[in-house]
Amino acid sequence: MRAKPPDRKVPDPRAQARKAALSALKKAKRMADKGGIELSDWEGEFLGSVAQRIETYGRAFGDPEKGGAGQALSVNQTIKLKEITAKAKGERKPMKRGKGFARKGRPEAAVEEAEDEG
Repeated sequence: MRAKPPDRKVPDPRAQARKAALSALKKAKRMADKGGIELSDWEGEFLGSVAQRIETYGRAFGDPEKGGAGQALSVNQTIKLKEITAKAKGERKPMKRGKGFARKGRPEAAVEEAEDEG
């Protein structure tokens, strides 16, 4: 006769996402305070308002097209949180977001030479 496996509670994915988002927000704030890096007014307000919305509603965005059903932060909020965390760590390089409609074939040096000649 086999022993039954212990009953384990199945974690709620929404509760896990909520808890992870709140801890990431708190961690970013703590890292900035500990590192002595001063966040802008907008960044401080962003961290506070997003945390408040997550605690109140369980997620920080209302439009379901802006993020997944089980996520607490939208895609853009996640990107901004990563940028703030990088700033708090001291890694000040901005995230790559693409170059828009720039041509891919011509290197920068060839562009400058063409402008000098013409």
